[in-house]
Amino acid sequence: MIVRTVRYTTEAVKALKRHANVARRIRDKIRQYADDPAGQANNVAALRDSPYKRLRIGDFRVILDERDDEIVVIKIGPRGSVYE
Repeated sequence: MIVRTVRYTTEAVKALKRHANVARRIRDKIRQYADDPAGQANNVAALRDSPYKRLRIGDFRVILDERDDEIVVIKIGPRGSVYE
């Protein structure tokens, strides 16, 4: 099993602070995905015309850049505005 680290961009950290009421849940789901991608497979999809993936967490979406040994969290936000 590959242990992957999770890194957050500055924009993602600001979004977690802005949505503090769900930040713990978001961080937990990202960690679960990093530890066991198959467990969250039904919540992850590749974005069209983009090298990134999105993780669905309730009404929030997390845009990820998945690499061999790490996951970079690019953006976090409510469902409608995160894709802009």
